[in-house]
Amino acid sequence: MTRLVVVAAVGLGAAVVLTPLAMAVAVRAGVVDHPGSLKVHAAPVPYLGGVAVFLAALVGAALGRPAAIAPLAGATALGVLDDRFDLPAPARLAGQAAIGAGIALTFPTHVGGIGGGVVVAVVAVVLMNGVNFLDGLDALAAGVTAVACGAFALVLHGGGRELAAAVAAALVGFLMYNRPPARVYLGDAGAYYLGAVLAVLAACAWAPGARSPVSVASLGLLALPVGEVLFAVVRRLRARQSVTSGDRRHPYDLAVEHGWARGTAALAYVATEAVLASAAVVASHAHTLAGPVAGVVATAVVVTAAAAAAGALSPGPRAPV
Repeated sequence: MTRLVVVAAVGLGAAVVLTPLAMAVAVRAGVVDHPGSLKVHAAPVPYLGGVAVFLAALVGAALGRPAAIAPLAGATALGVLDDRFDLPAPARLAGQAAIGAGIALTFPTHVGGIGGGVVVAVVAVVLMNGVNFLDGLDALAAGVTAVACGAFALVLHGGGRELAAAVAAALVGFLMYNRPPARVYLGDAGAYYLGAVLAVLAACAWAPGARSPVSVASLGLLALPVGEVLFAVVRRLRARQSVTSGDRRHPYDLAVEHGWARGTAALAYVATEAVLASAAVVASHAHTLAGPVAGVVATAVVVTAAAAAAGALSPGPRAPV
């Protein structure tokens, strides 16, 4: 436990120091998010916050999970390229698939076989896009992922626990600059990195020898980013749009449209993740699978029902090209 505290403290401190440096580099290199039709900010905001989180977590974990470095560094690099050059969708997907394959090969699960590896790779791609979809309001993606990683730190063991603690702490440090009004964004570098982190942690929860209640309970921690992707695909298909097109019909967008303050909408997501995290931690200590399975099913039903009630599954106006 002492080592875990040290890991978190170092990750937090490193993020506080590295984030302003990343902001300066982003401004100097022109890697900034300009206002636009699908944006909520009125002035340019620097990206590369995700690079600071990646480096801070790397320092915090002190390379405690060396095998995770390659796919996580690859996810961050892909995101930097996307932030700078706005990669076409096929290139992004191909890069994400390669990262997902790397995670699957590096972190085998007790599901086993080629099928298990394919599932891990697909989940990694979904999570990278899911965190990216969550990154639509100040502090939303960072807050949700920080809570999820904090919960993983409580239910995992070994290197996975240290990685989770380091990332959670680094995100807390980053949130000092990303809280409303945000002075820096995660960018695609941060979204892809954090999605890949969640995929690695989920694979650790399903590693050979892991307790089945821990494996099942971990699925609840992924509900929000996975849900964002599934809801977006459904509504875009219903609107006969490309699934890669952007829109402002995520549940948090609709909440803001109905009068919620942006900070309140982001806080609601973080609070929801906190509830899911608490349930996952409790379920991970169960002696049978009945409780964790029931919890995951209930989570899926409630999250889907809430999204449907908000209108996040309904087609809306076509996004500007």
